Amino acid sequence: MTEASIRKPTKKAFHFPKNANGHAKASDKQANRANAPATEAVEAKPVSTRVPKQTRAATAGAASAAPAVEVKTKHVKKEKVVRDSFTMPKSDYEKIAALKQKCLDAGISVKKSELLRAGLLLLESVPPKRLLAAISAVETVKTGWPEKS
Repeated sequence: MTEASIRKPTKKAFHFPKNANGHAKASDKQANRANAPATEAVEAKPVSTRVPKQTRAATAGAASAAPAVEVKTKHVKKEKVVRDSFTMPKSDYEKIAALKQKCLDAGISVKKSELLRAGLLLLESVPPKRLLAAISAVETVKTGWPEKS
C-alpha cells in the first residue's frame, strides 16, 4: 500500500486552479480580465503591514520612562587567521602556564594564543623606549627543531 504524498503549501497565495502542467487555464485568465476593473491597467501590490524588529522594540520600549536609542552596528568582517610556529625556551612555556593558571584562578579560561595576543596588545601600548628595553631583555634562541639527545 502506498500512502498519498502531501505537498507542502507554498508561500504564493492560491488564486486559480491550475491544470496538470502548473499553468492556469486560458478560460480562467479571460474571465479574470473581464471581471477586473477597467481603470486599473496594472495590478496593485498589497501594502506590507510588517514592522521591522527595531521599530517593534522601539515602540515597546517607548512606554518606559527613558526611551532607548538604537544604534546600528556595522557587521565587522572577521580577520583571516594565520597559523605559524616559533621556538621558545622551556622557561617561557612555564611562564605561559603560570599566566594561564592565574587566569583560571580569576575564573577565566584562556588559550595560549590569546595570552600571546594580549601580550602583543600590551607591548603595542607602551612607549618605544620601554618596548626596546623589553626586547633587549629577551634572550635570543636558536631557531628550528631542537637536536635529538
